Amino acid sequence: MSVLLAEGKISLRGHCPVEDAEPLLRLLQTHPDCPVDIDDATNLHAAVLQLLMAFGREPIGHPRDSFLQKWIVPALAGRNASPIDLQ
Repeated sequence: MSVLLAEGKISLRGHCPVEDAEPLLRLLQTHPDCPVDIDDATNLHAAVLQLLMAFGREPIGHPRDSFLQKWIVPALAGRNASPIDLQ
């Protein structure tokens, strides 16, 4: 599994496929103040990305993947969106 809760943060690691969307949703709902670390992420499925956008979570870390660093991190930065109710 590439979605983990450890050391006070939600970590996305390696390739994050669509199957990671549900565990990520549960963690985002139950840990609203935990930062999301994408430092070790190499790929985010659109469903995973949509959850980060829906919850207004600005990721921490600097992914090694150039696409994530160039396009995804800036797209999520400073969104300050209000979390939506997905229950």
